[in-house]
Amino acid sequence: MKKYYSVIFGAMIGLSAMSIHAKTYILTDTENGVEVGNWKTTGQNYTIEQKVLHGGKQEGSKVITITSPTGLTIALSPTRGMGLLHAEGKGVRLGWNSPVKEVVNPAYINLESRNGLGWLEGFNEMIVRCGYEWTGHPTTIDGQIYSLHGKAQNTPASYVAVEVDDKPPFAIHVKGLIKESTFKKADLQTMTQLTYVPGDSSFKLHDVLTNHADYAHDYQIIYHSNFSQPILEEGAKFIAPVSEVSPFNDYAKKGLKDWQSYLGPTKDFDEMVFNLKPLADQNGNTIAALLNKDSSKGVAIEFNTQQLPVLTLWKNTDTLKQGYVTGIEPGTSYAYPVNIEREQKRVKQLAPGQSVNFDLTYSLLSDRSQIEKVEKKVSQIQGNQLIKQVETPIAKE
Repeated sequence: MKKYYSVIFGAMIGLSAMSIHAKTYILTDTENGVEVGNWKTTGQNYTIEQKVLHGGKQEGSKVITITSPTGLTIALSPTRGMGLLHAEGKGVRLGWNSPVKEVVNPAYINLESRNGLGWLEGFNEMIVRCGYEWTGHPTTIDGQIYSLHGKAQNTPASYVAVEVDDKPPFAIHVKGLIKESTFKKADLQTMTQLTYVPGDSSFKLHDVLTNHADYAHDYQIIYHSNFSQPILEEGAKFIAPVSEVSPFNDYAKKGLKDWQSYLGPTKDFDEMVFNLKPLADQNGNTIAALLNKDSSKGVAIEFNTQQLPVLTLWKNTDTLKQGYVTGIEPGTSYAYPVNIEREQKRVKQLAPGQSVNFDLTYSLLSDRSQIEKVEKKVSQIQGNQLIKQVETPIAKE
């Protein structure tokens, strides 16, 4: 393997980097002319399969599916920035039903259409990486259009590999390299990694963002994590240890009182967004969760506030056909346009050659005991600190 990839993978030692103890299947490698189409491998308690889709706007899109009969089925798309389409197990599906039904190939998307909202024409994933060169609502600065939520999610991976450890617990690692490289602009490259142990009800993301340019460059990231039925329903609730909550805009003000609870599908409900300041333990670790009405099922996201210091809650309880969904979104920024985030000092910067890591764990909660553990962790981190409700948005677009 070329020196370039050795450097990338060297940064990932300690979380299943390439080694003699893993079987490695390279599915895409643009530098070495490798491009595998339909592919499949099986092992004890798992199947991993890549399919190339055909027809409509999904022509040429690829989907990798990990299936564990006693655990989860996880689907992701290397064509769409290694975004996770859905995960399911124990009778619970994580993800949502977007009006966008196909796994849209980015070749059919113009991000600058609809005044910078073209990103929405492919939006249907459970987990979307919003960034990394910029994220947030669209804006135009000095003649340049900063389209909605950046370009990473609509960038096909330049390198894709599947690794399976040959020692217990036989973890599966799916890696993909996302390049945001533009002449005279930026050379940000992200090696993404999903790790899953067959039979488990959780999986991990470990992403390494590196600035390959000779100049420092800004970066932003929001892990837009989206969920709907059967967890999201009337009376569902969001829990997380936070010190402060504020409405994103004036429309969200009227939902501030009930910001942690949800309506059922509601026609003419416009999206409500809330900016949260998460609390964490002494190591910076925290957790956020969505629970259904009777707390019998849910989903939890663990992350580190030293890596991802802010949290956005997106409530879009519109009709089922329109897209009944909520988003739990750890990030370095809120969803305001990049100029506002820059003014408020939330846009970060990488020096030449510098890397930064992002680690998240997603867990499907399918019984009351699992949920009680999450509730206890939230309560322990929250402690006696009250949640401050700020009625005025922290910025205005």
